[in-house]
Amino acid sequence: MSLGKLHVAVLMGGWSNERPVSLMSGEGVAKALESKGHHVTRIDMDREVALRLAEARPDIVFNALHGCPGEDGTVQGMMDLMGLTYTHSGMATSVIAIDKELTKQALVPQGIPMPGGRIVASTDLYERDPLARPYVLKPVNEGSSVGVAIVTDTSNYGNPIRRDVTGPWQQFDSLLAEPFIRGKELTCAVLADKALMVTELKPKSGFYDFDAKYTDGMTEHVCPAELPDEITQACKDLALRAHRLLGCRGTSRSDFRWDDERGLEGLFLLEVNTQPGMTPLSLVPEQAKICGMEYPDLVEAIILEALEDAKARGGT
Repeated sequence: MSLGKLHVAVLMGGWSNERPVSLMSGEGVAKALESKGHHVTRIDMDREVALRLAEARPDIVFNALHGCPGEDGTVQGMMDLMGLTYTHSGMATSVIAIDKELTKQALVPQGIPMPGGRIVASTDLYERDPLARPYVLKPVNEGSSVGVAIVTDTSNYGNPIRRDVTGPWQQFDSLLAEPFIRGKELTCAVLADKALMVTELKPKSGFYDFDAKYTDGMTEHVCPAELPDEITQACKDLALRAHRLLGCRGTSRSDFRWDDERGLEGLFLLEVNTQPGMTPLSLVPEQAKICGMEYPDLVEAIILEALEDAKARGGT
């Protein structure tokens, strides 16, 4: 299928914690599409989003939303009901992938290595640790490392964690507790059913949290990562398998931790992001560029796959 000149609605913004990132992603996508001669309607999602999409009547929607409700299946289900063609993963995949516990239930039985752990009530943290320290606490349904805390013997959170100390336990009723995996932070993008490459992320301080991801100069990207060949290949294989098992479309990005003292047994998939960032600092555009694909071509490739998928499923 060739890609002619299209009317594309770029859906961005919304009201999640990741709104600023989504606005940057959406504007980058919109400008890239305009540079290719496409007609673009920018839509900053509000409660009237269905009406605005109906009025725009686009050929396709580029979903540049991050976080809930744009990445959790809610918006996908709405667009399905409206009969709209849109980029990235569909409703069922989005529902599973945004939920870290559901992702484990889908992937671990298929042989994908992921950290153990369990869901804990935030109030229980004030009584006792759910796991031996060090461990990680993270929201079940957030991306971009929003609300992640690493609890160690030397952390300032208290032992047990104190109610008055700032942390995700003050924002969320329940959290996912996982063992902390020492070593390297790795990520691998999948585009059009092909794993691109592996990037190692080296934050200048602390860990790869929200600020480290989206503040220029706070994280060094080593791309391609300087890893043993078997680890690079394992990351790519696992990212592609997870993409396929979850039913992802377009592009996804799998995040890993690798304990380099344990070899292949130290590699764990942390999560699969079904709508990776498209900002100037984002990892998928960076990997695509190193593979020879410029940003506007990447955006068109994502749209082309969505159109081909819709056609295969009997859509317009």
